[in-house]
Amino acid sequence: MDDKAAKPAPTGATGATGPAGPTGPRAARKRQAVVRAARDLFLREGFGVGMDAIAAEAGVSKVTVYNHFGSKEALFTAVVAGALDEPLADGGPAGGPDLARLVTAEGPDELKAALTEAGRAWGRAVRADAEGRALRTLVATELHRFPELGRAWHAHGPAGHHPAVADALRTLADRGTLDIPDLEVAVLQLYSLLVFPQMVFEQYGTELGEELSERLVVDGAEMFLRRYSPAPAP
Repeated sequence: MDDKAAKPAPTGATGATGPAGPTGPRAARKRQAVVRAARDLFLREGFGVGMDAIAAEAGVSKVTVYNHFGSKEALFTAVVAGALDEPLADGGPAGGPDLARLVTAEGPDELKAALTEAGRAWGRAVRADAEGRALRTLVATELHRFPELGRAWHAHGPAGHHPAVADALRTLADRGTLDIPDLEVAVLQLYSLLVFPQMVFEQYGTELGEELSERLVVDGAEMFLRRYSPAPAP
């Protein structure tokens, strides 16, 4: 089925970089149900799955899906972005902490400890998350079949791909705890230091190992904070 041909054009629909969709607790529950349904179906059937099937799996109308996401590309991007940040959620698959301790840290020592622990949680989650690996493989596979997915992923930007991390770093910058002139670069650098090595090794079936993972996280947190700590007052 050609979803683009059947796509409604509801007021307030969102794309990958468009305005926010419906708000409020009820809308949030529906959005969560759509993302969960889409995640399951994308993993089972690939990006070619129809939006009708996603709506039926979520128990909502197709118009509701488009009201929240605007396009299947935007929905797929939201699914993968959510999977990237899921290890940071309270009660995530590896039991990792959320980012509250990081954004409320007082002083350099507490901030370093909070960032290091967050890195450990990400690493544990990446090593344990078979579904996350499957989603990353799916992205790489489907980009060849659906080039519009690649365009949507690129347009979303690093901060959009990693919203929880971007929000935490933005809060720290607004408080003056960190000096971050370019948020997108900082998001990518943080993930490159703490998480991407875990993803690359696990994606190819190679274990990074607890001891090397710990060294990467400890040194990575120190490097990131050294780069973005505010300059001392003259």
